[in-house]
Amino acid sequence: MPESMLLNFVHWYASPEIVSIDPITLGWYGLLFASGFLTGLFIVRKMFLEEKAPEEWLDKAFVYIVVGAVVGARLGHVFFYDWPYYSQHLAEIPQVWKGGLASHGGAIGVILSLWIFSKRVSKKPLLWILDKVVVPTALAGCFIRLGNLMNSEILGNPTTVSWGFIFEKVDGPNGLARHPVQLYESLSYLISFVVLYYTYWRTEKRHKLGYLFGLFMIFIWGIRFIMEYFKSSQGGFETAFNNVLSTGQLLSIPFVLIGVYFVLRPGKATT
Repeated sequence: MPESMLLNFVHWYASPEIVSIDPITLGWYGLLFASGFLTGLFIVRKMFLEEKAPEEWLDKAFVYIVVGAVVGARLGHVFFYDWPYYSQHLAEIPQVWKGGLASHGGAIGVILSLWIFSKRVSKKPLLWILDKVVVPTALAGCFIRLGNLMNSEILGNPTTVSWGFIFEKVDGPNGLARHPVQLYESLSYLISFVVLYYTYWRTEKRHKLGYLFGLFMIFIWGIRFIMEYFKSSQGGFETAFNNVLSTGQLLSIPFVLIGVYFVLRPGKATT
């Protein structure tokens, strides 16, 4: 690639570490991930106060969400993206610290864990808590994708657009420019959060049980479906469908359809 063309792109060589003092290392991804969870906790607490729900429910819900998200995301990665490997290395499945989490699995894990929470703790419909949790989850997604950017991971396809990123830690200083898909997703999730937040606090739609959950499913997984066109393949079972759609797109379709159902179904007031 000519040097004159290289100068038009963004050369990305950010360190994933903020500070490292043996044996402790503080990384951007961990900080942004934690920031997303803590910000979400603050936002949902505000919603609980608005609806006069017991605050101790929130502390319990937080534990259910963390466990569900981590276990679900790990199992999602194992079964959706890399089962041929893990079927031969079963002992590595619990080793989350080695990396390998899938957002679709995390979503399923959170929904299942909050179903248990609804049965054991709140005694309210599952959609009651989901309508609240999804609002800051969109913002957490924004933070997490920024963390992926700092880690130079989840790369986009090669591009010639002037805002393309050359990820020097991956492709070298003379590598191909790629779509900064992490930024595309991050900005899209931020916009989704603003819409969801506004809908909850400024419209009557929050009183329709499942509406915010449905809107979230359409926004987040619809965005994910579109963004997959700009991403490098992350593997999975897409080869079984002749690579017509990526694994992420195939998993996103039912999530979007579920969202459409809850947005369009006849209204049912929250309880």
